[in-house]
Amino acid sequence: MKKITLGLISLSTLIITTSGTLKTNPDTPLYKDKKAPVADRVEDLLKRMTLKEKVEQLQNRASGSADEIDRIFKGESYGCTHEMNRSAAECADMYQKLQTYMLTKTRLGIPILTAAEGIEGILQNNSTIFPQELAQGSTFNPALINRMTSAAGDEAQVMGIHQILSPVLDIARELRWGRVEETFGEDPYLIAEMGVAFVKGYQKSSITCTPKHFMAHGSPSGGLNCANVSGGERELRSLYMYPFKRVIAETNPLAVMSCYSSYDGVAMSGSAYYMTDILRGELGFKGYVYSDWGSVDRLQTFHHAVDSQEDAAKMALIAGIDLDIDDAYTKLEGLIASGKLDLKYIDQAVRRVLTVKFNLGLFENPYGDPAKVAKVVHSAANVAMAKEVADESAILLKNNNNILPLNLSKYKSIAVVGPNSNQTIFGDYAWTERNPKLGTTLLAGLKEVIGNKAITLNQAEGCDWWSQDKSHIAEAVKAVEQSDIAIVAIGTRSTFLGRSPKNSTSGEGFDLSSLELPGVQMDLLKAIKATGKPMVVIFIAGKPLAMPWVKDNADAVLVQWYGGEKQGRTLADILTGVVNPSGHLNVSFPRSTGNSPSFYNHYVTDRNEPFDQPGSPEEPKGHYIFDRPDPLWAFGEGMSYSNFKYVSCTVKDSVLNENGTINVEVEIENTGNRDGKEVVQLYVRDKVSSVATPVQQLKAFKKELIKAGARVKINLHVPVSELGLYNDRMKYVVEPGEFDIQVGGASNQIVFHKTVSVK
Repeated sequence: MKKITLGLISLSTLIITTSGTLKTNPDTPLYKDKKAPVADRVEDLLKRMTLKEKVEQLQNRASGSADEIDRIFKGESYGCTHEMNRSAAECADMYQKLQTYMLTKTRLGIPILTAAEGIEGILQNNSTIFPQELAQGSTFNPALINRMTSAAGDEAQVMGIHQILSPVLDIARELRWGRVEETFGEDPYLIAEMGVAFVKGYQKSSITCTPKHFMAHGSPSGGLNCANVSGGERELRSLYMYPFKRVIAETNPLAVMSCYSSYDGVAMSGSAYYMTDILRGELGFKGYVYSDWGSVDRLQTFHHAVDSQEDAAKMALIAGIDLDIDDAYTKLEGLIASGKLDLKYIDQAVRRVLTVKFNLGLFENPYGDPAKVAKVVHSAANVAMAKEVADESAILLKNNNNILPLNLSKYKSIAVVGPNSNQTIFGDYAWTERNPKLGTTLLAGLKEVIGNKAITLNQAEGCDWWSQDKSHIAEAVKAVEQSDIAIVAIGTRSTFLGRSPKNSTSGEGFDLSSLELPGVQMDLLKAIKATGKPMVVIFIAGKPLAMPWVKDNADAVLVQWYGGEKQGRTLADILTGVVNPSGHLNVSFPRSTGNSPSFYNHYVTDRNEPFDQPGSPEEPKGHYIFDRPDPLWAFGEGMSYSNFKYVSCTVKDSVLNENGTINVEVEIENTGNRDGKEVVQLYVRDKVSSVATPVQQLKAFKKELIKAGARVKINLHVPVSELGLYNDRMKYVVEPGEFDIQVGGASNQIVFHKTVSVK
């Protein structure tokens, strides 16, 4: 009997976990054992939690200063937090103290996820400001963007930030929409390639990204942010789902953000079909879903899908929204108490949030490294990285008579005019407000490059970027008349929505009814043209605008989507030839507002029908009566100071099965006198398909540095599975038949056509 008793006592010191492992030392809770399987730790912690503690894990609580922690959190642990107003150093110090508080002053010691916007660098004051996402896309260089987010991840890591609320995987097809600048462009393949690189860069610092906005958020009715997106199941899957499918499969992000809009009348954040069946069931997402701001409450207040906040919370939770950023989930306890909600939905969501915290290692080490903030954040290396991305993102679209690069020995005076000539513009979700001292403006960049050369810079804005005030145009004209050449910087401006932007013409919530240049910028351009001086137009903007007059009348056109804190130096370096431009258009320019949307990957039936005879104001015809439907500048376009000759193109196998890969070798020669980077692009067209397919679809690209006078062979690879479509039964299939393989330097500059057959 004595031996049996001892045996029972011995066994009582062992815990058999759900995975069959044995855990000793019963004084330590299993969830605190870093060697135990994550699933077991989650279940152990979950069973110890009160309902209130569970519900708090499904909520975000905004942080304040370091000395406000106890007032804000009151001894309770929440799922997530954010801080958007303080410096990197202040944030790092506060998060260090907050995590210590969570681990030592809350009942169960559950660490908190710290989230921050990170689309163009971390949204904490004094962080490095990298180029906006649209500029990242125009680099056509995923490896560069991976290095950029790796640098940004280093900054986030020392601040103690675990989750980045980026990248945006929305598709820029509706140019009136203000958030075009936050996208990688109009093409789903490009978006996927850039998105994968973006996420993997942050993951190097053990930071999870939050791809957003799931899904179909970027083509709102009328271009109005939040408005319904129209479309069918095939468009949803073929277009909007593609980047998410690729990014989830290739990076395994631990979080995804829902959108606050609806698709085909169904509010995404309230739909179990989209947020569970597709996101988790089809795409295999394993993390937790983070609501966009207000998306749960808007199920009642905006979509009117339910008639109370309680019902909105219930609808979203059951749909699969695990963590709410607003107030709706404060109602969950009451829903359980009244029997209107099954506890299993709360437990399911809490499991997902806790699993992410365990997988990120937060229970062992939730801390940043405040002592390293001064060394890491806004380091010289990171600022140089911002400059490198800006250098590769700027797009040269016109260069008559090789007026660029400027031969500075020819000019004694240069006019630098226009509303964006002496202003830094960083774009939405950059921490800074409009302050030229926080970055390099075009004027400042030119001053740096010109240095002690005997060249006078005459600067005048001439007009602002938004109003109808023409009273200062004469000042700009005078500056041009006193100069040998005019550099005119026009475009849009936007600032982070959370910092009370004023007079923005782009960015979240700032949509345009017209795609013409805002304000009187066109009047300014025409007045400068009338002087007869050579005119170089610098278009600094968050989206393409309709500028046919500019294309016809400027001597050169250089586009820079918001290029970060070194934007002005990049532009100056390109203007003077220090940098050879290599950016390519990731979103097409329309000819007019009525000419939009003007994306390149349209159906064959949507353009150039046999009876199309585009007209003009002088000779009206049809389709359109006074214009043509083609873009002003097309997707993929971009000039260089080098000249590239496409010499040859070979396809290794012209007949393949559905498991094969199309292997293409392209030989290119740099016939210019300086080294340059070319973006070789491969497009595919299904010649005959059971359902409509686009006239072109980008399926491979590569940016390559080619030395002056050199020839290189570039290999591009396309899995045959990428040639599929969703058929009339909504099944993804690769139909047998012939496919046109198109290779060139832009969607409208195809040099080679090759045919492959799929069995």
